[in-house]
Amino acid sequence: MIIKKTPLYKEHIEQGGTMVEFAGYHLPITYSSIKNEHSVVRQKVGVFDVSHMAEFFISGESATRFLQNITVNDVAKLSIGQVHYSLMCNKNGGIIDDLLLYKKDNGYMMVVNAANHQKDLEWLHKNKDNKNLSIKDISKETGLLALQGPRSRELLKKIVNDDIKSILFYHFKNFNINGIEVLISRTGYTGELGYEIYSNAKDLPVLWKYILKNGEKFGIQPVGLGCRDTLRMEMKYLLYGLDIDSNINPIEAGLGWVTKLEKKEFIGKNALLNIRKNLTRKMVCIKMLERAIPRTGNAIYFNGKVIGEVTSGTMSPSLGHGISMGFVLLKNAEIGVNVFIDIRGNMKKGIIIKAPFYKGGSLLN
Repeated sequence: MIIKKTPLYKEHIEQGGTMVEFAGYHLPITYSSIKNEHSVVRQKVGVFDVSHMAEFFISGESATRFLQNITVNDVAKLSIGQVHYSLMCNKNGGIIDDLLLYKKDNGYMMVVNAANHQKDLEWLHKNKDNKNLSIKDISKETGLLALQGPRSRELLKKIVNDDIKSILFYHFKNFNINGIEVLISRTGYTGELGYEIYSNAKDLPVLWKYILKNGEKFGIQPVGLGCRDTLRMEMKYLLYGLDIDSNINPIEAGLGWVTKLEKKEFIGKNALLNIRKNLTRKMVCIKMLERAIPRTGNAIYFNGKVIGEVTSGTMSPSLGHGISMGFVLLKNAEIGVNVFIDIRGNMKKGIIIKAPFYKGGSLLN
């Protein structure tokens, strides 16, 4: 398999990024250390290359109806300039992918996970039932940076030709940065105040360098996939392929809040209505009470019996102890329940807590 390169591959190498394969792309896992880069995002501002993500532009007279049927959130409630988080499910209620949907004045931009790029595109075309609908893959021409951290707004105020504070949470606007046309949305996956910046892919290297140069006084650093993972875990943000997939449904995954079962119809609705009545397991957050680092696949025990399995786990850089997410039997999923996790044959004690693990973020500032 040929591993792809983002428009910033050269910049990552020049800045000392440790490159790994992720979702078919060469991407930096870290530049310095995960702990340092995690701290930069929590305390200052970091910039991620996320231009491996896939984007589709969906337009036409039937676009709203089509998206209302193929995604679980309520597309009809989106206004121009607004974004929402959503999912696509199969007929059995399994999650095909999680996504962001942007409502523009001439259509919708859907942003999906890179690993699901072709699968998602095929699913969209398979369910296209109207000639008055256009589905265009704009991934190759689209570059994407994630600027995340409590000082991200200060930095953007300096370089954007408009009032960045006017962008509300989960909204977006078009701006100009140093002559480059960009779309900036107040979104991200870290739990901190942050923005995602879309540009033409060819402009991304110049934009990257300009942001890093102007961000020096705010303590900016380029940050990699390693801290992206620890940051999202501290917030109980799910990762497709680990925490959710086509064998997991949004009800058990705790994503019922975006699954609008009151909608008239959408793919997977009937299955999800039945699942909700017969739920057997639930995603929970487990704080370790002993020094231990849970990992994907570790068995979760209660009273000597297996009740579930870890989907994601790490040592929390912000909190200094092990944390994990995983599915457990519904009857054992209450907050405050003590459990044990089998970590390489050693039973380590933990407790189910209310999400998120980290509660000190600047997300809504």
